[in-house]
Amino acid sequence: MIRKFRALLLALAVLAAPAELAFAMDAPAASAADPHQVLVLMRMPPGHARPGVSAGGGYGDEAGQAVRRRLAQKLAAAHGLELVDGWPMPLLGVDCYIMNVPDGRSTVEVARLLARESAVQDAQPSQMFHAQGAPRSADPLRAAQPAAGEWRLAALHELAVGRGVRVAVVDSMVDPTHPDLAGQVELTRNFVAGRPAAPETHGTGVAGVIAARGDNGIGIVGVAPGARILGLRACWQGAPRKGAGDTVCDSLSLAQALHFAIDAKARVINLSLSGPPDPLLARLIDVAISRGIKVVAAYDRGLPDGGFPANHTGVVAVADEALASPRPGVYSAPGRDVPTTQPGGRWFLVDGSSYAAAHVSGLLALVDERRPQPRARLLSRARGEIDACASLLRVASRANCACASPDNGR
Repeated sequence: MIRKFRALLLALAVLAAPAELAFAMDAPAASAADPHQVLVLMRMPPGHARPGVSAGGGYGDEAGQAVRRRLAQKLAAAHGLELVDGWPMPLLGVDCYIMNVPDGRSTVEVARLLARESAVQDAQPSQMFHAQGAPRSADPLRAAQPAAGEWRLAALHELAVGRGVRVAVVDSMVDPTHPDLAGQVELTRNFVAGRPAAPETHGTGVAGVIAARGDNGIGIVGVAPGARILGLRACWQGAPRKGAGDTVCDSLSLAQALHFAIDAKARVINLSLSGPPDPLLARLIDVAISRGIKVVAAYDRGLPDGGFPANHTGVVAVADEALASPRPGVYSAPGRDVPTTQPGGRWFLVDGSSYAAAHVSGLLALVDERRPQPRARLLSRARGEIDACASLLRVASRANCACASPDNGR
């Protein structure tokens, strides 16, 4: 009780004092993506499908790329479509092209027609995904981090801090200049075309839960403060919804970010989002899992089986502890009244499975530091609540630590 009271006093002082720590926030508005598009996967020549090549460039020669693009243009024209752009995805052995479908035509039917073409491996409608969390403006001074008590973070950090483990945050744009994230973000990349690139709330908040700096005298501490964040912008903040900016993503931007994360040898990929089943994303997730990368996703109780990618085989699905009885195999983690980082050097209270998933991504980084494993193996209690201490102790060389004490941190 004394520790909680001291923590609250400290948080009140931090949150109330400097102007730059205020909770006010102006979010950049962006329009929703045009869903009337298809993704067309055209086969690469076998000699060029090289898994070691970066997703951002270096694939093949310019003449070869030009030939393949002309073929895509002819295919688009033959079907009355507009070619928008294209990217090589050597991990899947395809070039991915995005094409606009005229109003009045079904994207599902157009994708079926394109899939029958000899040069096309597959085609699908471009789909939309939504982040599973939002900032809260009510009661902003509740400063104690749930994981500090429930997971006994200070004791976990005696065993591991996630040192050097790369965690890819596939989300909206992370603010690498935030004082709690300065030096924590190894790189950022933007895979969202045609929208302003500026730090955004959801991605910055997820990154803070995972890897906010520790012992710097301000803000919070991440679950894995030694981890290295890859801030991969595949989502964008849209128009306000229910008092917060709705964060959305589409199939192509997510596919590009996933491809990059795999190429960059991330050890954990955090997907705090959900949407419909997506064949292209499923293939990339399978590639990641086959390489021993842990993929973590947010459970959405409003979609069948928690939505995709949480319901995809091999993905670590995580729900906010406040959700009643998620399906078997779904982990529960802190996801209510979570203070975390926001753009402009601010902190905010957030809710949702997005932030529960971020907690588990951080925990997997701790586990990976102690003993890298090809598959995520976490211990949980009867209703799926993560036992963070037991999960880390099972891979640590020490048989015990302070986190095993039921009184620690309470």
